[in-house]
Amino acid sequence: MIASALAQLQSLADSQKAIEAQAYHKTDRPYLGLKVPVIEELTEQWRADLSLEDRIQLAADLWDTNIHDARIASAKLLTQARIKPDAAAWDLICHWVPQFDAWAIADTACIAAQKRITADPARIDTVEAWTRSENMWTRRAALVATLPFTKQNFPKPFELAIRDRVLGWAASYIDDKDWFIQKAVAWWLRDLSKHDPARTAAFLDAHGERMKAFARKEAAQYLG
Repeated sequence: MIASALAQLQSLADSQKAIEAQAYHKTDRPYLGLKVPVIEELTEQWRADLSLEDRIQLAADLWDTNIHDARIASAKLLTQARIKPDAAAWDLICHWVPQFDAWAIADTACIAAQKRITADPARIDTVEAWTRSENMWTRRAALVATLPFTKQNFPKPFELAIRDRVLGWAASYIDDKDWFIQKAVAWWLRDLSKHDPARTAAFLDAHGERMKAFARKEAAQYLG
């Protein structure tokens, strides 16, 4: 499977776009220069053709190539609301998280993680361990992977509990001045403010002065 999938990806490679992608992402790994819609078209076909077991194996093998476009494809393969059973998919995503080292791959994999966490919110306990990682990208992933819990207008009690739990993580990040961490905190708060302005405002009242100015401004973007 992996040989055929790689051949399909490589047949669409654009050497000039690959050079531009490496310069943009600033991470030392091979690039093929594929646009995301092209990768999505391939992964949609693979999902249609392969069993769940084979999809998970292909996702693992694509990730292990360390090719940027292949890692994007591996995460796209597991980005589905319904995967049953999904324990193997979740375990694979968790295996990837400590390896995150660039935003595009991390964010694509986090979207796959979002689907699995909303399918089984008890997985939030695993995500909490990410907040204590030495890897900045792993810590950041805890916020990106839990973004769906910002979006309910009428959250259930367990969703409110998760919302407050993640806000606690965000508060623990406030003194980390890394741009990507501050951006992730702002992103979570900005999305939350559309559905729960009171919690967002309370967070900013308590912690906003310690946030970087750009993050504080973005977090408050939709507050009146």
